[in-house]
Amino acid sequence: MTQASGIDELPAGRTALGAATEAAERRSARVVARSLFQLTKPRIIELLLVTTIPTMLLAQRGLPGARLLTVTLVGGALAAASANTLNCYLDRDIDAVMRRTSRRPLVATGARAIRPGEALAFGIVLGALATLLLGLLVNWLAAALADGAILFYVFVYTLGLKRRTASNIVLGGAAGCFPVLVGWAAVKDSVGWPAIALFAVIFLWTPPHFWALAMKFKDDYAAAGVPMLPVVAPAATVARKILIYSYAMVAATFALAPYVGWIYGVCAGALGAWFLAAAHRLRRSVAAGQPAAPMRLFHLSIAYLTLLFAAIAVTALLPWRG
Repeated sequence: MTQASGIDELPAGRTALGAATEAAERRSARVVARSLFQLTKPRIIELLLVTTIPTMLLAQRGLPGARLLTVTLVGGALAAASANTLNCYLDRDIDAVMRRTSRRPLVATGARAIRPGEALAFGIVLGALATLLLGLLVNWLAAALADGAILFYVFVYTLGLKRRTASNIVLGGAAGCFPVLVGWAAVKDSVGWPAIALFAVIFLWTPPHFWALAMKFKDDYAAAGVPMLPVVAPAATVARKILIYSYAMVAATFALAPYVGWIYGVCAGALGAWFLAAAHRLRRSVAAGQPAAPMRLFHLSIAYLTLLFAAIAVTALLPWRG
């Protein structure tokens, strides 16, 4: 009996040791750091910084000081990381249901190196650091605008709109427009009409950009109970609205031409024609009952916004107004 008991206990001991070792590996500093980094959604932060830098160049009419540029970018990145981390914390229930988000650190099976409470604390700390960095080393208007972006994304979009209305991304997308205001305020300590015009461009760009993605993953959103437009409306309606917002976006880009210059105006026209051609192609495909390939427009939208702001940056650096 004693020998039998000893044989039974040995595998149990090894199993416990193996589980403890596995848990320790999951909680290693490297894995924790990687998981925290993933919570911040770095690819989204990259796109936000793409809009911040040209806005600062435009406000300065040249290259801002290295310190101001660096601190503003770091502060803006921290603010965006805070908002994204808090979004992951609040949306972890639906992230677990959707294939597109099922590998995020808080929900990935067997890879939960981060606990929900730790993610919440991390997001709050990032926001506090962003506020202090921008407020103390740039100006408090820039800090307040960065805080406004965090609060809007968390409370208005994530908690208020995302699960309740198909207009979620139309209104909630304003959170992604704040970086241009932050960048302008960092240089000018005010918010001028060019910054507001840039805000409008990104605001109108967001629905076509995100609805294209949602068309691809509409089954995911439906399973999670999120009423994205492609879930609650026919594909023809979505394609039509994408086209309408695309025209409005392109029109908004021309509002900047008198301030930025004719070189920018030419670039905005060429890029706008490119984007509208893709939006029309999507609508024709949907109308004809053919495969819509919405991800083509999604990826094109990222390239479009990047090139548009690159045109702003180049024009702002010219020794004469283009």
